[in-house]
Amino acid sequence: MSPLIIGVFIALSTVIILACGIPIAFGLGLVAISFLAIFEGLDALNIMADIFFSGIAEFSLVSIPMFIVMGAAVASSPAGKDLYEALDRWLHRLPGGLIMSNIGACAVFAALSGSSPATCAAIGKMGIPEMRKRGYPDGLAAGSIAAGGTLGILIPPSITMIVYGIATETSIGRLFMAGLFPGVLLTGLFIAWSLFTAWRNGYSFSSTGKGFTLKEKLEVLPRVLPFLVIIVGVLFVLYGGVATPSEAAGVGAMFVLIMVAVIYKVWQPKKIWAIISGSMKESVMIMMIIAASALFAYMLSSLYVTQSVAEYIAALDVNRWVLMAIINVFLLVAGFFLPPVAVIVMTAPILLPIIEIVGFDPYWFAVIFTINMEIGLITPPVGLNLYVINGIAPDISLPTILKGALPFMVCMVVAIIILCIFPEIATWLPTAMMGEAIH
Repeated sequence: MSPLIIGVFIALSTVIILACGIPIAFGLGLVAISFLAIFEGLDALNIMADIFFSGIAEFSLVSIPMFIVMGAAVASSPAGKDLYEALDRWLHRLPGGLIMSNIGACAVFAALSGSSPATCAAIGKMGIPEMRKRGYPDGLAAGSIAAGGTLGILIPPSITMIVYGIATETSIGRLFMAGLFPGVLLTGLFIAWSLFTAWRNGYSFSSTGKGFTLKEKLEVLPRVLPFLVIIVGVLFVLYGGVATPSEAAGVGAMFVLIMVAVIYKVWQPKKIWAIISGSMKESVMIMMIIAASALFAYMLSSLYVTQSVAEYIAALDVNRWVLMAIINVFLLVAGFFLPPVAVIVMTAPILLPIIEIVGFDPYWFAVIFTINMEIGLITPPVGLNLYVINGIAPDISLPTILKGALPFMVCMVVAIIILCIFPEIATWLPTAMMGEAIH
């Protein structure tokens, strides 16, 4: 049986097993072990434990639980409420200032927490009722928060980018820098569409609600600025080469815990334990997926599936942009059914060599990859952000939320097109800060 035919059976088996609701890590491990046993015999399983362990025996992986702790600490505090309130107080007089406040708060909070669901929950609980109270359409109110929550996997520091860097053996610092300007671009597109659709639906953007004095605007800043300083500090030490991602994540997590304890009085052992235990569960889940994907990747390589797929695609006599379009469609469909981490660890090691063969920048591709994963977060059947929004605003139907989120998916596609035309948006900052990458 040819490797490509084996690959088809592997793909079908994986889809069927994951569709049954088996946890992703166990599903990947089951497929890997089964196909190795069938095609290479039971002796091939002797090294499974070593491969599983080697998949997580990376020092850079330490940054994942540290960033998760950092995000969990922020999510457990009223930081999201204060961030939203600060932006609303400063922007409320601008036309569409409430929309800017919502999406801006999503962007910053997502960068702080690294979690799309946490961002949707934290900002949505305040932003959606306020937008509805001021007359914004339900679909826009819900869809803008659902889409804004996805920004966390692109704007650094991003756990998804860390996983991509480990899976493809690319620089995490460069990946963070590559995602910064595209994240700002996407935030701008979200704001622009929200303002346009509100205006098109007859919203007057007249200043509503009470005004705020300068004292009221300034009094909220001491509760918000320390967290922004931590983000800037983490990115500075990474970009400046002062510390590794793991070191920066550890220091960042420590300072966020201190800030949460000092500013919001979250110092009781029970609350601290809730932060640590929740972070531990999420970290173990991600680590298990990474370790199982190492087994999966070994199985694909051992059966020569990876190499055959790469050779087949590289041999296709098509324009490289047609190839990129095919890859984008593939990633889009994969993101409909699987979470970003799973798609990355399963496909990035296969796709990256193909991308480099046809002359695309691997860090630019990481941004394109991530935006495709963002679309999956607001697209059924998985579409986690849609269900989070429906949970905090149950009187807004799921179809209404989906309809409100659809234009933001178009914004993401537009962002991908812009990045294809102007790849320097993603590649300029890493090159300027760290020099040319050695591929």
